Amino acid sequence: MKISFTKPGLPETGVLVVMGYEGGELSESAKAIDKVINGSLARAAKIAKFKGKLGELVSVLAPQGTKLERIVLIGTGKPEKLDLLGAEKLGGTIYMALSAKQPRTVSIAFDQFDEGESRVWEQAAHIANGALLRSFRFDKYRTKEEADKKPSIRALKILTPSGGRARKAFEQLEKVAGGVFLTRNLVSEPANILYPESFANICQELTELGVEVDVMGEAEMKKLGMGALLGVGQGSDRESKMVTMRWNGQQGKGRKAQSTQIAFVGKGVTFDTGGISIKPAAGMEDMKWDMGGAGAVTGLMKALASRKANINVVGVIGLVENMPDGQAQRPGDVVTSMSGQTIEVINTDAEGRLVLADALTYTQKEFAPKTVINLATLTGAILVSLGNERAGVFANDDELADRLKAAGEKTGDKVWPFPMDAAYDEQIKSQIADMKNTGGRFGGSITAAKFLERFIEKETTWAHIDIAGMAWSQADKPTCPKGGTGYGVRLLDQLVADYYEG
Repeated sequence: MKISFTKPGLPETGVLVVMGYEGGELSESAKAIDKVINGSLARAAKIAKFKGKLGELVSVLAPQGTKLERIVLIGTGKPEKLDLLGAEKLGGTIYMALSAKQPRTVSIAFDQFDEGESRVWEQAAHIANGALLRSFRFDKYRTKEEADKKPSIRALKILTPSGGRARKAFEQLEKVAGGVFLTRNLVSEPANILYPESFANICQELTELGVEVDVMGEAEMKKLGMGALLGVGQGSDRESKMVTMRWNGQQGKGRKAQSTQIAFVGKGVTFDTGGISIKPAAGMEDMKWDMGGAGAVTGLMKALASRKANINVVGVIGLVENMPDGQAQRPGDVVTSMSGQTIEVINTDAEGRLVLADALTYTQKEFAPKTVINLATLTGAILVSLGNERAGVFANDDELADRLKAAGEKTGDKVWPFPMDAAYDEQIKSQIADMKNTGGRFGGSITAAKFLERFIEKETTWAHIDIAGMAWSQADKPTCPKGGTGYGVRLLDQLVADYYEG
């Protein structure tokens, strides 16, 4: 779908979308087209009891006096309260409503009106971005889908007096959306296609954007003492991998320009059977997206490199497959992590924290970042706490947690901070090792975070984001179809842009 920004005017063909405000008032563009079609739009709005609430729709088919296929009136709510997320919802709703109608061209008339907190050109750019995000489809394995079932929108035009600035703003949003789409694709792939080696191969494609990519196999990880990560993958025929992706975008010279300012670490369990502590069969197919944290880190690296972020960043992902064959680790086994700390494996289905333990240690030893943020579909307990509305944040620094929360509110990738009291450490004490890998049902998300905290150096600012409820959506949303969400890419890109670049 080609997206462009042009001056206001009446398009000759296709579908025209105009705005209506809360209370039922029509925008200037809506009033102008209503005159051309002899008041048909106003009559349709009256019959439909159009209130102008955000996303509310009214259509006029084959409007007389024009060659347009249809005119769509969409509500914006109160225009002074239309923020950037609202603008994205507007764009996504338009795409969602029209994509099944088979139009080739859609023009959205976005009028100038009194500015609220957001500038009009920013809103126009985010309307386009919302439509772009909603346009994602993972359909590569659908071989018999009928043509009239596929979206047909080829061109989306935003008609706005602020077209030049809107276009420039959208160019940056589009690059970040590319990272979101990469993450959605990764999360959506079946496990027979996406496994540690094939995932690593996809990461290597980022070298075309200037990202330095390095892939370690099991022999190298064994030399480094990564017994926690390797233990998870030892039951699979697929070799475990660790991938590092470096973006050195810091401009200038000197020590800061040479150092890694922030590191992102992702859990990449490409399929999780639970291992010997095997999961129930029902719903196990969903465990192809247990690599959502690694997917988000990979998409983020693409986004940062695509927009040439002025920062030095490293992304590290541990890639394993958790399978239950005769070589698999057992409940009760003790493994030694790269940090030298020993772990009693109580439950082989609490495997993600074992992968992250070694990935976190390696990241700090190799790159010495001041700040480390890890993402993982780590616990079912986080869904009990937050459902599918927010990810959980567990941090050793309140300022970092606050920054993540602020970035989440801006992007819609929302988070909520959790306590990290020392008392929770008691639940993961082991009688025979330095720790055990699960602390039981109560406070399960927190004890998982406390486990990870044991692999963070004292001088490192750190946050863990549990995205188990956010990596996949069971329902269509205005800016995301059902399936992989790409959660985390926009959150962390915004965090970098607001607090770490420059």
